[in-house]
Amino acid sequence: MTLLDLSGREIARRIAARETSATEVMTAALDRIDAVNGKVNALVSLRPRDDLMAEAAAADRALEAGERAGPLHGLPIAVKDLANVAGLRTSMGSPITEGTVAQTDDLFAARMRDAGAIFLGKANAPEFGLGSHTFNPVFGATLNPYAPDRSAGGSSGGSGAALAARMQWLCDGSDAMGSLRNPAGWNNVYGFRPSWGRIPPDAAGDAVMHPLSTMGPMARDVGDLAYLLDVMAGPAPHAPYGPAPERFSGRIAAPVKGRRIAWGGDWGGAWPMEPGVMELCETAVATFSDLGCEVETIAPPFPAEDLWESWTVLRAFSVLGRVGPLYENPKTRAQLRDVAIWEVEQGLALTPQKILRASAIRSRWHAALARFFESYDALVLPTAQCFPFPVEQSHPTRIAGREMDTYHRWMEVMIPASLAGLPALGAPAGFSSEGLPMGLQIIGPYGGDLGVLQLGEAYHGATGWPDRSPPPL
Repeated sequence: MTLLDLSGREIARRIAARETSATEVMTAALDRIDAVNGKVNALVSLRPRDDLMAEAAAADRALEAGERAGPLHGLPIAVKDLANVAGLRTSMGSPITEGTVAQTDDLFAARMRDAGAIFLGKANAPEFGLGSHTFNPVFGATLNPYAPDRSAGGSSGGSGAALAARMQWLCDGSDAMGSLRNPAGWNNVYGFRPSWGRIPPDAAGDAVMHPLSTMGPMARDVGDLAYLLDVMAGPAPHAPYGPAPERFSGRIAAPVKGRRIAWGGDWGGAWPMEPGVMELCETAVATFSDLGCEVETIAPPFPAEDLWESWTVLRAFSVLGRVGPLYENPKTRAQLRDVAIWEVEQGLALTPQKILRASAIRSRWHAALARFFESYDALVLPTAQCFPFPVEQSHPTRIAGREMDTYHRWMEVMIPASLAGLPALGAPAGFSSEGLPMGLQIIGPYGGDLGVLQLGEAYHGATGWPDRSPPPL
């Protein structure tokens, strides 16, 4: 076992104990990046090797002097290219913003820096994070480490592929419509969307009317998710709301016997699934029965068409706020991707009545969930409705004979957790007969992050997919 195969928290422990130097860790990471990043195109805007080695050496000197910055001291980390890291480009995958160099850190990145992380570059993302397929005109497509002719998912596809390829120990991601969970499933790693507000949004922009997206950790095991979440999470004075502060690392190993699992499958046939997805996921769900959980296949607790209506309205409203100014300028509008223009125009067509109706549906879904989680500890669903598709496609257009009427309809399975801001863990579920990865999402009640991570830890202990099946790079 090499340094690349260890967990992120074990690397951090070894650096802190001076059993391994930050210089050795940085060398291992950069050598691995040199060897395999060209095969998957996961990491972009990489900093010069000499600068990174100098920072690692400074981290070692600090430890010699008895100064440890925090739990990420000396750990190399690439941040998703939708977030700001001071001194690095924030391209957002768009030719409009590709030359932008951030002057400050976003809140979660500042917390990671304060904890001692060394930022080595960025993880690739689709343009403005739209769509669950990581490709853009600035850096190109990120390829799946298990099948380089297939998508790595998105919008945190660069992070997922970098973890699977052993170029990173820990990564951040963000998740609106499954942007953490789908890449986790499609790269045989883990991604955790925490309860909304646990990782506060930045002060700029709206954080009250349509908080659909949140940051979260990604890793190759659940213990590392908890470790990084403790760094990223915590209240901020400007944040409007969030769950009670809580620490997770060291608390996720727990008995799960007797916990009640609801298997939602394809939502009573409402969501078309590519052949093989349901069968593979049902086999994975049986792991919870083996762990002593009570697993029940359920009928849909809420109409799929209502969830879809509320989601698409509020998403268009949200994208309008972010991308609308670029649409209003004719020079930048000409450089926008078609789906960005479509989302903005959907937003411009909204009426107050439509927005109020979408919000009312969302409120009814919250009420339904309160009743639902009186009977169940978790809702389990697939992380996508199809296996990784050919990388040259922008998105699937047909699944199981049903036309996809939007570019994101094939990710409808992600809406139940996203619309209510619930904690949701994307976990590996195994592989298709063609060797393509798929995942499960384990969803808990709002504020129930610990319970979700405990179920994930037990599941990981029983399956161990990332270590059992590393990619053939």
